[in-house]
This record gives sequence, structure tokens and C-alpha cells, in this order.
Amino acid sequence: MSASSSQEHERFATAEAKLHSLETLEKGNEAGSQWNWFTIRTILTAGAGFFTDSYDVFIINLVTPMLGYVYYAEHNNKMPSNIEGVIKGMSSVGTFIGQLLFGFMGDIFGRKIYGFELMIIIIGTINCATSSSAIRGVSAIGFLGLWRLILGIGIGGDYPMSATITSEWSTTGRRGMMMALIFSMQGIGNLAAAIVTLILLAIFKNAINDDVMNLDYVWRLCIGLGAVPAVATVYLRFTMPESPRYSLHVEHDVEAAAAAKGQQTSDELIKQYTHVEKEKRNHWAEFREYFGQWKHFKVLFGTAMSWFLLDVAFYGLGLNNTYILQAIGYAAKPTAFETLWANAVGQIIITCLGSVPGYYLTVAFVEKMGRRKIQLMGFTMTTILFAILAGAYNPLKDNAMPAFITIFTLAQLFMNFGANATTFIIPGEVFPTKVRASAHGISAASGKAGAILASFAFNVVVEIGDTTPGQHAFLPETLGIFAGVMFLGLIVTYFFVPESKGMDLEEFEEEYQANKAIAQQQALETQSITESIPMQKTQ
Repeated sequence: MSASSSQEHERFATAEAKLHSLETLEKGNEAGSQWNWFTIRTILTAGAGFFTDSYDVFIINLVTPMLGYVYYAEHNNKMPSNIEGVIKGMSSVGTFIGQLLFGFMGDIFGRKIYGFELMIIIIGTINCATSSSAIRGVSAIGFLGLWRLILGIGIGGDYPMSATITSEWSTTGRRGMMMALIFSMQGIGNLAAAIVTLILLAIFKNAINDDVMNLDYVWRLCIGLGAVPAVATVYLRFTMPESPRYSLHVEHDVEAAAAAKGQQTSDELIKQYTHVEKEKRNHWAEFREYFGQWKHFKVLFGTAMSWFLLDVAFYGLGLNNTYILQAIGYAAKPTAFETLWANAVGQIIITCLGSVPGYYLTVAFVEKMGRRKIQLMGFTMTTILFAILAGAYNPLKDNAMPAFITIFTLAQLFMNFGANATTFIIPGEVFPTKVRASAHGISAASGKAGAILASFAFNVVVEIGDTTPGQHAFLPETLGIFAGVMFLGLIVTYFFVPESKGMDLEEFEEEYQANKAIAQQQALETQSITESIPMQKTQ
């Protein structure tokens, strides 16, 4: 054996050892039951990220009433709605930026950038918790808004990166379940935010009752503790290897190809891949080429628009559950401590009854029912439930509060056993590797545009017609608007969103490559016919 041949064999042996977990995943397609270290590692790494994201996003729902007591005593202990909308919305603006930025970066530079978004989250969280006023100029609330914007950029980056990596490291039969399982940590993070708030309120109970300004400690600790799970998973993220699918389909990496094609021998792989030359990529050209075709662009339109419509209602309510609790009288208590305690307990009740079960119903049924069917069901049920809440708001509120809470929690359940989970899963599957992260980033950013709209508009819209601030006179009509938005989501899903259940990611690669190959073959045939015409005339 020659020295060069020996080196080739040694290189492939190293590659196969380095990425042995991918081979196990590929075999898991057939076995259907194997779990390996990379499966567990992916769940831990990406899941902890979504836990942190959700905690950081939804903790503000419980913190803003505290900020009202600390900074707005002259405003009836309530943060003005225009300022509250900005504070809640700034993280959504940052998330929008981060989703687009990291989505395109994930395709241009590879999945190996996974981890940088977590560093932004840690820095943003710590600075949110330590926001303070300048001697003149920017207030603590102003600094909090700025750092929540930066925090949001890190949270946004987590969406396309975690979705793409999870999708590309999963087997066909478990891909949807794994993505749903990771996304379900959003519900656990939401629940944890309420539990942590409850614990801290209990610890500071006497201090708060003695002096309400001691809530300044509580809100800072509530936010700051969100950095703990992020710090715990930094190492796992930065040591995550490059996605073999990206190496194979984008970088044309021979070693990754060896691992990805584990069913072939190294000799065959050497013959197949050693002559592949790395070409200088132009991601923007590839992106335009792919989505320049209507059949591909309409899928992106479907994933993006359905996520946008879902998040208008999801974040409109999710960031303002305290408004619902106050409206039904649950959180209307005589003291600051009792009011904040009731808010946290109410958040736990809503999350446990609706959100968390909804996420895990998706985990259980996504591979059986399919993504599209769950999304259609979710939009249908939320349309009906929001319409009932809007139409019978006052009778339910005044005479049947248990029924009101039941319908409201059912709406939460069918958001999560529905479009909130599937809008995350589908764009991580239905696009080829070259544009997968970018397309997921665009879809997620569209959703965040809906969240931004809800964050800034909800607090203002619900007070239309109020004679005094905080009565939320327009809340029934707002719920009716949400019903109409959910119906539009149903229409978009029906016409534009495909089913990806049971489809190997290679099928999306093959469809893209096959179409390109057919076009090239047709061009060659046309050229051959054209060149033969003069010859026939000469003869």
C-alpha cells in the first residue's frame, strides 16, 4: 500500500471515530429505539437553552408589577402602559434581530458557531439584573430596556441554531419528537419563572410588607437567576461538533461524508469523494436561486406567516397573563405582596393546566399525527375558544369564573398542542441544508414580528375606552381580534404549509439536487441538438 493511500485510510478511520455517533443515529433510523450520547447531549444542550430563553422572556410578565411598585408609586403603583409595552417588547425586537442574524450566519459559517448566542444571553441577563440609574439621564428602566434588547439577540440566535442542529442530528422517526421535546422546555422555563418568583417572594415576605421598596431586590434576583442554566451549558455548546449534514451537503467535507455514509466502505468512499473540490460558496446566490422558485418560496411564506399569526396571540396573552388574572379578579389583592403572590400562583396554574400539557401532547403525538395536522387542529381550536371568550366575556367573568379559566387554559393548551410547537418544528425540516438555518431564522423572525406587534399594541389596545388606567375595557374585543388572527393562521397552514412527517432530510436535498440536475441535463441535451443541426445541413 502506498503512503498516500495509507494516509487516506488513516484519515477516514479518524473521521469515522470522531463522528461515530452519527452512524449510530443513521442506524437508529432502522432500529427506531436506539439512544446514544449525542441524542442525550443534544437534548440537554438545546433544551437548557430553550429553558433559559423562555425563563428570560416570560419573567418580565411577573417583574413588571414589581417595577410598578418600586418606580411608579405616583402612578398608582402601575407602570404606564406605553413604558410597559416597550420593556416587554424590547426583548422581542432583539430576538427578531438575533433570529435573522444567526440564521444566516448558521448557513454561511456553519453550525459550529453554536454557543455564541448563549454568551450574549448570559451578558444580557446579568446586566438586566444590575440595571441602575445614571446620576442624570438614563433611568434604571431605560437601562433595563437596552439590556433586554441585547438579551433578545442571544435568545433569537438560539431558535435557528437549536432547531437546525437538533433536526440534523436526529433520526427520521424521532426528529419531530426530539424537536418538540426541546421546544417543550419553553413551557418548563415559563413554569420555573413563576416558581422562582414565588420562592423569592416567600423569602422576602416580611421585608416587602415592611417596605415595598425591598421589591428592588426581588425583581433583580428573579431576572439574574436566569443566567444559571445558560452558564451550565456553555461548555456543551462550544464543544458541539459541526453538523455532518452541513459538512457533506455544503462544505463537501470528505471526512464528514465518510461518517454520514456509514453503510459504505472507506475504499468506496475514497473513490466517491476524494475528487470533490471545495468551491467558493455564495450563500446569497444559493438562497436567491432556491427561493426564486415559487414552489419553494410558498413554503417559506407558509412557515413564516403561520408563525407570525400564532405569535400575535401567543405573546399578546403570554406576556400579559397578569391582565387576564386581574380582569377576572384573581390578582386584585389589598397589599403588594398578596397581589404579586397571586400573580405568580395564577401563572403556575395557567402554565400547569394549559401550556405544559400542550407541549407534551405534541411530543407524544407529533410522529403519529404529523406536524401539519396538529397545526391545523391548534388553529381551529384556538379560533373557537377565543371567539367564545370574546363573545361571552362578561357573563363568564361575572357568573362563571371557573368556566372562564377553563376556556382560557384550553386556549393555552391548543396553542402548544398546536401551532406554537409545529411552527418551530416544520421550518427546521422542510428546507435543504444550504438554506435551512436561514429559512428557519426568517420564519422565526416573522413570528417575532407578531410578538413585537402584540407587545407594543396589546397594552394600549386593551385600555381603549378606559375611564381610569388599568380597567382593560377593550379586553373582550381584543380576544375577538385574536380569534380572527387564529382563523387566518388556519387558512395559511391549509394552503401553504407541507407535511414533513416520516420524510428523511435527504429527500429535501435530493429534490433540490435532482431538479438542478434535470435542468442541467436538459440544457446539455438542448446544446447537443443545437450543435448537431449544422452538421445535418452539411451532410
